[in-house]
Amino acid sequence: MTARFLEALLAADRPLVMEIKRRDAHGYDLLGGRTPAAIVESYEAAGAPCISVVTGRWFGGTTGLLRDVAALTDLPLLQKDFITRKDQLSTAGELGASAVLLTAALLPRSSMRTLITASLVLGLTPFVEVTEESELDGLPHAEECVVAVNNKDIKAKERDRGDLDRSLALLPAVRASGTRCPVSASAIDGPLAAAKLLDAGYAGLLVGTSLLRTDSAAGWVDRLDRARTRPAGRPN
Repeated sequence: MTARFLEALLAADRPLVMEIKRRDAHGYDLLGGRTPAAIVESYEAAGAPCISVVTGRWFGGTTGLLRDVAALTDLPLLQKDFITRKDQLSTAGELGASAVLLTAALLPRSSMRTLITASLVLGLTPFVEVTEESELDGLPHAEECVVAVNNKDIKAKERDRGDLDRSLALLPAVRASGTRCPVSASAIDGPLAAAKLLDAGYAGLLVGTSLLRTDSAAGWVDRLDRARTRPAGRPN
């Protein structure tokens, strides 16, 4: 499963990890009466290479949502939650995840190293989330990890507007970590912002609220294609 998530994202013409979450950070409903099945169908129609499933309680998530989505699709899934213990990794795999979120701001470096190694042993891609350059120091097995810059402030429970300049500023350091897959995550409010980040050199993006609020995920992706300086499928 490790290679499946990582390689699916790296091979995609439109490398978007499309997210399913019940509520935004302010508690507003994002499903709008839709079922997870309807959202999965729309993401598959839009060509999603991977899907993120938010199981964290801040966003109304449950582990049952991950199980339900895994039953609906063969796409690689990221469990988006605060994982701090090895037993949570085993549970993630049992629920159908191919990748797990590891948040550097919440984990001591020794725990991060342990959880990255344990994830790889279990066949899970470590999706390592950082917000500053120091969190990249000594990152083990970086070539087998997705390294994602979170553009929002988790200390504020991601209720801030976010800062895409963080991703642009940290991209050289993220690349220097050794990852093959630098990702920008959160606060990507539309196709124009997404195009800017991909054209800057990000190998992937994680997009949730913007896609869930649009009338058509496929239309969102079409607008992204038109906004990009480098056409989809052309190496950066």
